[in-house]
Amino acid sequence: AALALPEEWRIYFAPTRAATFRNWPFTEGCACTPERMAAAGFVHRPSENRPDVAQCFFCFKELEGWEPDDDPLEEHKNHSAGCAFLSLRKEPTDLTVREFLKLDRERMRNAVKKYISQKATEVEDEAKAARRYIENV
Repeated sequence: AALALPEEWRIYFAPTRAATFRNWPFTEGCACTPERMAAAGFVHRPSENRPDVAQCFFCFKELEGWEPDDDPLEEHKNHSAGCAFLSLRKEPTDLTVREFLKLDRERMRNAVKKYISQKATEVEDEAKAARRYIENV
């Protein structure tokens, strides 16, 4: 029996990423179709107030405000030039186990950095709110 790929590694494959672009406003006749977004490393991360947010699965850079003629790969390069996914010269299936694990370690580092940054912002916001409260007591 073939081994199933762990869920967190399936995101390395463009069809998995493309499947996240449900209700994406740009389809036919556009530069930023779901397939091209996925090929550039993006997954769709919409929210109620931000319906066109796309996030790189690797560097976790979020971009929004897409226009029909935006080139996903160029936008990714312009906003996150250091993303290791952009410099990947092989398909994930062509990587050795060692190469893949090294790459995924980098992705996990990026995920932790993003998480810490978000938590730091939350703490700063709470501190500001507490400071305002104290000043008004």
